[in-house]
Amino acid sequence: MNGSEAKVPRVPTGIPGLDDMLDGGFPEGHVILVTGLPGTGKTCFGLQFLLGGVAKGETGVFLSLEEETPQLTASARQFGWPVDSAVAAKRLHLVRLDPKDAKRNLERIQSDLGRELAQLGAKRIVVDSVSLLNMLSDTEPARRTTLFALAAACRAAGATTVLTAEADPVHPEVSRDGLTEYVADGVILLSYSTAADGRRVGLSLRVMKMRRTQHTRSIQPYEIGAHGLSVDAKAVDFGR
Repeated sequence: MNGSEAKVPRVPTGIPGLDDMLDGGFPEGHVILVTGLPGTGKTCFGLQFLLGGVAKGETGVFLSLEEETPQLTASARQFGWPVDSAVAAKRLHLVRLDPKDAKRNLERIQSDLGRELAQLGAKRIVVDSVSLLNMLSDTEPARRTTLFALAAACRAAGATTVLTAEADPVHPEVSRDGLTEYVADGVILLSYSTAADGRRVGLSLRVMKMRRTQHTRSIQPYEIGAHGLSVDAKAVDFGR
């Protein structure tokens, strides 16, 4: 590791084992893509990241294009996370972006969102998921413009951001749209481990890229347990 990497402020992810792979956490202010097939825990990852910040006295914002607020709070409660008290204390804001109102959402992202996030005092932001967001635009240039505007709004708010995206079912090592990787400063892949006969036997995590970080490049197993995601960071020797 060089000196400049050592000085980068880190934001703990709140996910046991993951910070060991990232020299202490996400680089502060970065935009991180978390991609994976359905059922790999992307929404759980995002909520756990935000509530990890709440535990440190930070304010988080969850921008949802998928689940309604009652479903999100129910998901958080099942892991024993203090979502209700966090919302009541205005440490956690759950914001629904209805995909049916495409025009308004796109205008909001490209004009007012950065200011709104800053006014909320957001230190951590999750957008779940950009796959649905990309469906609001008809062309690749329009989708690219929206993604860059979203990332710029989150960075302007001074927050560290997690974007979730569905993986391509044919090539699950990349997102379905193949665009978000170019906007993000880091990419984390959540995937299924398979046996020789093709059976799914577990879950695995890989840090595909992380700017300004000498990160672990090995594939590590993780599980979704009673308290959320946890990575077995010692299962495989770290390869740099």
